[in-house]
Amino acid sequence: MTPFGSAMRELRQRKGITQRALAQAIGVTPAYLSALEHGHRGRPTFELLQRIAGYFNIIWDEADDLFRLADTSDPKVVIDTAGLPPEYTLLANQLSKRISTLTPEMVEEINRLLESPQ
Repeated sequence: MTPFGSAMRELRQRKGITQRALAQAIGVTPAYLSALEHGHRGRPTFELLQRIAGYFNIIWDEADDLFRLADTSDPKVVIDTAGLPPEYTLLANQLSKRISTLTPEMVEEINRLLESPQ
């Protein structure tokens, strides 16, 4: 599941809306919405994000959060290290090979390092 999929499911459940009802309201199939929530689909389009925000009547900060989560929820990431020092390519490859074995604490620490100001 992606961060966006998790947030969508939480929002939908908090509002008491079924996948089927939401899918119909925003013009997608229930199968697509399920795949989106489970991280089996890539990032939703800006248009779809607008329909979701409009359906739930969310504005400003909550909508910004949803859009930001969508932007960082592509389940198939490609990291281009061409032109960077070898250490960067090594890091990208090591992360690719070991990401499924990282503990939640390790992931939190890596995220904390990447989110801190430089």
